[in-house]
Amino acid sequence: MVTMLSGSSELYITDLNRIESTIAQANQQISSGYRITVASDAPDQIASLLQLRADQQHNTQVESNLSLAGTEASSADGALSTAIQLMDRAVTLATQGANATQTADTRTDIAQEVASLQAEMVAASQTTVQGRYIFGGDQNAAPSYALDLNAADGVDVLSTSAATAQVEDASGGTFSATETAQQIFDDQNADGSDAADNVFAALNNVRLALLANDQDSITAGVTSLQLASQRLNSAQAFYGTVENRIQDATTSAQDQDVNFATEIGNIEDADIPSADMKLTEATTQLQAAFMVQAKMPTTTLFNYMG
Repeated sequence: MVTMLSGSSELYITDLNRIESTIAQANQQISSGYRITVASDAPDQIASLLQLRADQQHNTQVESNLSLAGTEASSADGALSTAIQLMDRAVTLATQGANATQTADTRTDIAQEVASLQAEMVAASQTTVQGRYIFGGDQNAAPSYALDLNAADGVDVLSTSAATAQVEDASGGTFSATETAQQIFDDQNADGSDAADNVFAALNNVRLALLANDQDSITAGVTSLQLASQRLNSAQAFYGTVENRIQDATTSAQDQDVNFATEIGNIEDADIPSADMKLTEATTQLQAAFMVQAKMPTTTLFNYMG
C-alpha cells in the first residue's frame, strides 16, 4: 500500500489517535466509575478479579446459610423454652397427683391435663421454619413424631433421621447447628429402650400412673419428669451455643464482605481524580495539536506552476 502522507503527517495522526484514545478512556472511567469494563482494559488482572468475585459470591451464600441457621436456632430455642415450661407444669401436676389426699377421680382429671401437655410437647417437636421441621434431621420435610396416646410413650415414631448437615463459616470451617427430635424428646439407651430422661416416656408414664391411681408410680414419675426437664435444658443450652457461634460467624462473614469489596475496588474502580487530570491534559494536548496543525504552511508545488 502506498501512502500519500508525509512522515510528519503520519506522526501527527498517530499522536492524534493516541490523545483521542486517552480522552475516550478517561471519559469512560469518569462516567462509569470503573477502570476495568472489558478484559482488554487490564488482561493481567482479570484472573485475580474473577477469583475475588467468586470468593465474594461464595461468602454471600455463607451469610445466607448462616442467616437461615440462625433463624432455625432461634426458633428451636423458643420451642425448647416452651417445652421446659410444659415440663415444669407436668412436675407440678405429678407432685399434686402423688399427694395421698388425691382420689381416683381427681387423678383422672390431672391425667387429662397431662395429656394436653403431651399434645403440646409433640407440637413443640414439630416446630417448623419456612416449611422445614427443624428437629427433623436430614429428613426435615415431615415431622418425626405424632401424638398417639394409645401408643408406647404416647407417640408414633415417624422418622429417626440423623442430623448430619453442617453449617459453614467464613473461614471454611463447619459446625453442627441442629439436634433431632429423637435426641431431644425421645432419648434411647444403647439397647433401644427408653432412657431415664426420655421426655415423651416420662409424660406418658405419669399420665398412665394417674389413670391407674397408682401413687407409687406417680411419685416415681416426678423424678423421671425432672430428668426429662434437664434433658430439655441441655438441648436449649446447645442451641444457645449455636446461636453465639452463628453470630460470630456472621460478623466474620460481614468483615469478609468488606475485604472483598475493597480488594475488588482496588482492581476495577477508577481513580476519578487521576482520570479527570488525564482528561484535562489530553484535551489540552488535542487543542494544541489542532492549533499547531492550523499554522502549518499549506503551499504546494502547484502554487508555483503557471
